[in-house]
Amino acid sequence: PLGDREIGPLYEMRIYTYAPGDIPKVIEAWGGAIEERQKYSPLAGAWYTEIGGLNKWVHLWAYKDFAERTKVRAETREKGVWPPPSGVSPVKQENKILTPMSFSPMQ
Repeated sequence: PLGDREIGPLYEMRIYTYAPGDIPKVIEAWGGAIEERQKYSPLAGAWYTEIGGLNKWVHLWAYKDFAERTKVRAETREKGVWPPPSGVSPVKQENKILTPMSFSPMQ
């Protein structure tokens, strides 16, 4: 739940497209690793698609700024924290940097 917490104000949305049948493997890998990963920066959300473009895994990470994003990504890779091994790789990847509007609850 969003509740009262301060995250952001910089968000990175990552959209991975996987081969059919791979999403359950990704979910399982994340389930075992997400607690450790969130010690570095909060996960604002994670979803998979059921209608529309199928086989997509969407995740939204919150950062204070670009410097924190760079540091977290480097540190989690270096320490082997992230990404979790799932045995599958995306066939396509999209990244978007998002900034919330003044009226957004995700400041």
